[in-house]
Amino acid sequence: MLQSKTEIEVRYAETDQMGIVHHSNYVVWCELGRTHLIQKLGFTYTELEETGIVSPVINIDLRYRFPVHYGEAPTLYTWIESYDGVRVVYGYSIVNANGEQCADGTSSHVCVKKDTFRPISIKKHLPEWHQVYEKNKKKT
Repeated sequence: MLQSKTEIEVRYAETDQMGIVHHSNYVVWCELGRTHLIQKLGFTYTELEETGIVSPVINIDLRYRFPVHYGEAPTLYTWIESYDGVRVVYGYSIVNANGEQCADGTSSHVCVKKDTFRPISIKKHLPEWHQVYEKNKKKT
């Protein structure tokens, strides 16, 4: 299973009055991790979108376990949790410098035609992506 590792610099604007990262920013960090993982796999969202295909989030599930504060630099790990030829589930783990699990979760995605928003088979329409995702998904 391939994993990407993304160092996050917590910006002041991402925190609340207590200096704790607001929960909405974790979703943004997951997108950053997903983008890094896709690049590590040899692809980009830009290339995908140029073919008239987009990959919307259809579900996101995050568990907040330990607060991240302004000035900290947590690490985000991202991987392909599961893949079935149509749906991709990415896994996430955010860990602070002390090794404490701050958050973890998953996001589910499909690919759709940009003009109709109708789902497509990744296996059929993106065979290169399919091969790489099959090879690099988490083994169960």
